[in-house]
Amino acid sequence: MQRKFRLTRSEDFKRVRRTGKSYAHPLVVLVVQACDMSTNVRVGVAAGKTTGSAVHRNRAKRLLREALRPYLSLFASGFDLILIARPPLVKATLQDTRAALDALFRRAKILPADES
Repeated sequence: MQRKFRLTRSEDFKRVRRTGKSYAHPLVVLVVQACDMSTNVRVGVAAGKTTGSAVHRNRAKRLLREALRPYLSLFASGFDLILIARPPLVKATLQDTRAALDALFRRAKILPADES
């Protein structure tokens, strides 16, 4: 994922977690906050220790980044997102992950009107 699409600073993660709205799915949690400062959608991906070992956490994050890739060009601008992996994501396929993200993005209404 290109740097312009990433949430990188710890302060940004904390701000989105504290003031954003969350949407849950059995595989992943989405936290969304509208942001006037950025013109792009910025995304942070996280996997806590409850997800499993370092190998499992890294796999979960890679899976989320790859499943997210087709959506980056579709998002309306001005949002900061955090995707938090849950333990079942480690055993999920790419198609399962894409379906989960699609459901979450539609619930959060962050895709443009013509896409949803």
